[in-house]
Amino acid sequence: MPARRPRTAPLTARTVTVIVLDSVGVGELPDAAAFGDAGAHTLDHTLRAAPTDLPHLSALGLGSVPSVTEVPTVSEPEAAYGRMRARSAGKDTTTGHWELMGLVLSEPFPTFTRFPDEVMRAFDAATGRAHLGNLPASGTAILDELGEEHLATGAPIVYTSADSVLQVAAHVDVVPLETLYAWCRAAREFLTGPHAVARVIARPFTGEPGAWRRLGEHRKDYSLAPHAPTVLDALASAGREVVGVGKIGDIFAGSGLTRDVHVANDVEGVDRTLDAMREAPHGLIFTNLVEFDALYGHRRDPAGYARALAAFDARLPELREALGPEGVLMLVSDHGNDPTHPGTDHTREHALLLVTGAGVVPRPLPTRDTFADVGATVAELLGVAWSGSGTSFALALAQEPR
Repeated sequence: MPARRPRTAPLTARTVTVIVLDSVGVGELPDAAAFGDAGAHTLDHTLRAAPTDLPHLSALGLGSVPSVTEVPTVSEPEAAYGRMRARSAGKDTTTGHWELMGLVLSEPFPTFTRFPDEVMRAFDAATGRAHLGNLPASGTAILDELGEEHLATGAPIVYTSADSVLQVAAHVDVVPLETLYAWCRAAREFLTGPHAVARVIARPFTGEPGAWRRLGEHRKDYSLAPHAPTVLDALASAGREVVGVGKIGDIFAGSGLTRDVHVANDVEGVDRTLDAMREAPHGLIFTNLVEFDALYGHRRDPAGYARALAAFDARLPELREALGPEGVLMLVSDHGNDPTHPGTDHTREHALLLVTGAGVVPRPLPTRDTFADVGATVAELLGVAWSGSGTSFALALAQEPR
């Protein structure tokens, strides 16, 4: 029998689904020590602390990704698998997602331990009230600390984190949702220049002292708009559909999306992704699953993180079945958030990369030099020109390994 000739044309697809497993990093980047993250490994350290079977992710080849040791390897992985380095100068959600879609940042977004007086004077003028807080804090701890005073005074609680964010918390019985949103929109307008944080986040809550409850379904993020075109813009301009599920619309300030689907939690995020996949749009479905990061990484809860991984793993057969004859699925991450690492910040790690679907040849992919290779590959799979950052690996997906 003659030897198989190597394929010389890149893979193409009708629908590409990219799901970001938010913060599921796969080991420290070479510059991790400069970020205080030497030794971080979100996936391995989570599973070491809370051993959990991930049979479907393992079948794709997760255990064969370089540096992953806590997931069993399989003799014949069912996906193309690898990892990616970050080129951008940051480790936050906005930076990671923008780089995935071809916009690499040479400077990180500004962060604060307290916002300058001129910022808070502008905020107080916008609200007509004083404020509480103005310090870095956990979103739950700050409610325990200042919730009662907020109820008594009506002053909004302002806080930040190691991310580039200004967060505003208010009880819905004290500050109506639309009022809170208006305050955050006003803050987004004046947070410019050296104060241009990546996101202003409205954090409504309810309950009473000792039993506060954050209303995640009513959270709203007001992000900076990308300062240059992304792959999302290129796709939309070429007439492709771009469906954002979860936080995607917030992260890109709506730029480049043709449909924005908000969800209350990751279960609904997968449900709405499946709905979109079954429609088989000619374009991209781009989903963020935030709870790995928001509920378990920042709260340093490896057991909860492991349960979330198992819950996603259990949905993988549905996602693969929904691909259809012309669908490609990419599972990626945007940074790390090692729940065993000191502090509560993101960690500077390689991003996950697993690719499966019609025509994808299971094989190892060399470590990518930038997350932007994902966006470049999406564009080529969908037949759209992209001249920005990133190098497509669509051809590699169609070739047998040598």
